[in-house]
Amino acid sequence: MNTLLAVYIIMNLIGLVVMKADKERAKKHQYRISERTLWLIAVFGGAVGTTAGMQLYRHKTKHQAFRIGFPLLAAAEIILFVYIYRL
Repeated sequence: MNTLLAVYIIMNLIGLVVMKADKERAKKHQYRISERTLWLIAVFGGAVGTTAGMQLYRHKTKHQAFRIGFPLLAAAEIILFVYIYRL
């Protein structure tokens, strides 16, 4: 169970860092991190981090799919994690 917690924390830290990196690249008009990559990070356990990064760095907040999808996915991940952790 500790492994699951570690993976969850790492994926969310990655999500947060990647959102910051993509925002910085956007400001500098550099090559961007693909939306597909952002979604894959979120789907594989980093939705809380990507959602936090979206809000903290004001990144992808105009995109309805991100604005709605990331928080919904984050809520689902939290519920699933709590459910699994209690078993």
